[in-house]
Amino acid sequence: MKIGYQPIGVVHSPFTEIEGMPIQPSRAKGVSGTAEVFPQYVEGLADLEGFSHIILLCHLHRSRGFRLKVVPFLDTELWGLFATRAPNRPNPIGLSVVCLVDIEQNRLSVKDIDILDGTPVLDIKPYVPEFNERTEATLGWLGSARKRKALSGERFK
Repeated sequence: MKIGYQPIGVVHSPFTEIEGMPIQPSRAKGVSGTAEVFPQYVEGLADLEGFSHIILLCHLHRSRGFRLKVVPFLDTELWGLFATRAPNRPNPIGLSVVCLVDIEQNRLSVKDIDILDGTPVLDIKPYVPEFNERTEATLGWLGSARKRKALSGERFK
């Protein structure tokens, strides 16, 4: 089975290189950017302005190859790829919950963006705490590594 997606837009951010880019939106507080939606999809932005946050699903276009065991940004030990948010994956799809500041025509102004400039956007969804938040969630290995290094490095180039 072959699965294919077409981008619906592109991200514009201050991050042109992986080095020094925040690893998650929570580590990119106040960083501004935009998601430019291609003209044929603009009608789908109707009614999105009432949401404070959106989920950007993106194709991690600079991702190359993958390993099934990786040392993630916040640790020094090997972990299974699917127990991490490492960007090099069999299907390099990124997910970022960002603050929606404004919508002007086909441009969504956002804050707390952790995405490379030029990254293709695959989909946009509203963030709904009732649907997404899980207060009973546990953090696995990440529970002891949460306060470590906050920026990306050379590891996943």
